[in-house]
Amino acid sequence: MRYGQLVIGPAGSGKSTYCSVMQKQGTDERRTVDVVNLDPACEHFDYQPLADIRDLITVDDAMEDEELKFGPNGGLVFCMEFLTQNLSWLEEQLGDTDNDYIIFDCPGQLELYTHMTVMKQIIRTLQNLNFHLCVVFLVDSQFLVDASKFLSGTMAALTAMINLELPHVNVLSKMDLLSKTARKQLDQYLEPDPSSLLAEENDDEYQTLTHAIARVIEDYSLVRFLPLNIKDEESIADVKLTVDNIIQYGEEEDVRMRDFDEPDPDEDET
Repeated sequence: MRYGQLVIGPAGSGKSTYCSVMQKQGTDERRTVDVVNLDPACEHFDYQPLADIRDLITVDDAMEDEELKFGPNGGLVFCMEFLTQNLSWLEEQLGDTDNDYIIFDCPGQLELYTHMTVMKQIIRTLQNLNFHLCVVFLVDSQFLVDASKFLSGTMAALTAMINLELPHVNVLSKMDLLSKTARKQLDQYLEPDPSSLLAEENDDEYQTLTHAIARVIEDYSLVRFLPLNIKDEESIADVKLTVDNIIQYGEEEDVRMRDFDEPDPDEDET
């Protein structure tokens, strides 16, 4: 069995930093955690990737093609579609080692997760390679400081969850950058009640629509957020443990250890 996290979320939400932090956490625990970069527009990250889509194609390749003439967004979508047409490249890069733990650093273009099929094709390929997968959806905690932005972020997370059809962990990133006042206001977003959060909104023009959307979120009751402070080891460990439990990482090893436990002498006598 192999294990993987698909790290998604808006641009600037801290996905690459998350991948780097989780890889370091794995190293501290004496386990190998590899990272694969699937963002063809990425310019910098702190980890050493197991595989990098930029070795296959980059956004600049698509934008500089005189026939294609893509802009940044169109170029990124083209690169991801090109990857789905060359998934054998990804399979070759990943190899076939059992018990792998790989984090996939994905692009920050939300339409890839909310209504396009590109990521679902990649997911199916990974599942065929025997990966247990979980999606980690990052949202910048500084972005969710008011109710309307919280509503927007929650809807994006819910849409991705439904479209990708995988277990989700929704994470509020960059907690270390919040002011003390903002941190005190955080509790209402960790276990959100959309109706009460929107009580302070005074936009009469869209009030009916806004509250209708809030009811959808409340009825589904699927979106909860975990706070992540990358300067707090306990916070990092909490997120990692949540993801590991979802993908059942370590359970197979526990079973193997129990299989080799010495038999109880009393049981032999009976």
